[in-house]
Amino acid sequence: MSPSTRRTFLGHSAALALGTAWASRGLAAPSRRIVLGIIGTGGMGMHHLRLLAQRTDVSLAYICDVDAQRLAKAAQEVTKLNASQPKAVKDLRHILEDRQVDAVFIATPDHWHAPAALLALQAEKHVYVEKPMTHNLREGRLLVEAVRRCGKCLQVGTQSRSTAIVREAIERIRQGEIGEILVAKAWNSQRRRSIGKSQPTQPPSHLDFDLWLGPAPEVPYRPNLLHGVWRWWYDFGSGDIGNDGVHDIDVALWGLDVNTHPNTITCLGGKYFFDDDQQWPDTQYAILEYLPDAKSPRKRQLIYEQRIWSPYVQEGYENGAAFYGTDGMLLIGHSVGWKLYGPRNKLLAERTGPVDLRAHHNNFLDCIRGDSQQLAADVMAGHLAASVCHLANIAWRLGRVLHFDPKKEQFVNDPEADSMLRRRYREGHWAVPKEV
Repeated sequence: MSPSTRRTFLGHSAALALGTAWASRGLAAPSRRIVLGIIGTGGMGMHHLRLLAQRTDVSLAYICDVDAQRLAKAAQEVTKLNASQPKAVKDLRHILEDRQVDAVFIATPDHWHAPAALLALQAEKHVYVEKPMTHNLREGRLLVEAVRRCGKCLQVGTQSRSTAIVREAIERIRQGEIGEILVAKAWNSQRRRSIGKSQPTQPPSHLDFDLWLGPAPEVPYRPNLLHGVWRWWYDFGSGDIGNDGVHDIDVALWGLDVNTHPNTITCLGGKYFFDDDQQWPDTQYAILEYLPDAKSPRKRQLIYEQRIWSPYVQEGYENGAAFYGTDGMLLIGHSVGWKLYGPRNKLLAERTGPVDLRAHHNNFLDCIRGDSQQLAADVMAGHLAASVCHLANIAWRLGRVLHFDPKKEQFVNDPEADSMLRRRYREGHWAVPKEV
């Protein structure tokens, strides 16, 4: 890394650290408080709530969930953190209608991510939306266009992009410390639980299941559909490639330095281990190829490996991304750290440390205030990472090599594959995106 580049990087890291210090010391930020609403108070929603409720530079005005029990638990958590009590609502439209709300955090199931984000942008709110940003590729294009039209900030919840040690790793490979990178790999190897098998039944009284379904196709409630397990069903998630895998795919794309879609995609896999109701693969191997462009005169390749039944790690990390250069290799473990190797596997540098969600919040809030001009994980980064998941899944479901036109965002002479770039929505629902 050149001295000037390292100074720039260290300056950015210092800015992130300063933002963290403001919040951790409980001090009021120098500019106005930002009024927020949190939509979805489950796993990541509660993580966001706990951090945001402790800040003095934001006002948590609303919490929203279709599950009354989760909503009550979230309200209790805010009280425990000695924050002012937000309004608790089950319908996100109450938040979007309030002109005092500046921004929303969307931590719903995947099928709600893009519809909720589009509605929020239309209501002139800034948006922080969890990964994957979309349920299908077409929704990603709609979000890119919506952000350009309205000029609001949209941050995707791939928080590695705001984590200082990961940023340092990317800067090292950008400066050529492992030579020219021709291949990047992302992997997801961990032991998941079976979701079992179930039959349709009546939803519990504390859940507004119709509101949970939203614009997705209407299906009967079943016990292994929620919470959390919705991601294993075609209509509501994109499998673990879009759940944990997208974190590592996003980092792999970042380091590979591509700013477009792949041209060729293939994917093999299936349910090799679990005998249950989940529809997406538990085992998956995808290869995506990018043609030469202004940044690289050579083709580049992205590989994704998934084994969600394996109780072991690979290359030292359970989940991660690897960059294979002509002069070395760099391995990044999600939420763990990284190691940089030179020729003959000589370890040249390494760092350890967790992912920094607070820094990702800081970056989003700073961009809303105008204190920073660059989102760490903007709408295009979210679109490209989610689209890798969707394209790989389409190739897996069709069982053949696919050729894609990145500019047109459609497959080459393949109407069957093109039909899977979009989804079927519930006819007439108020949250169905326009121009889908």
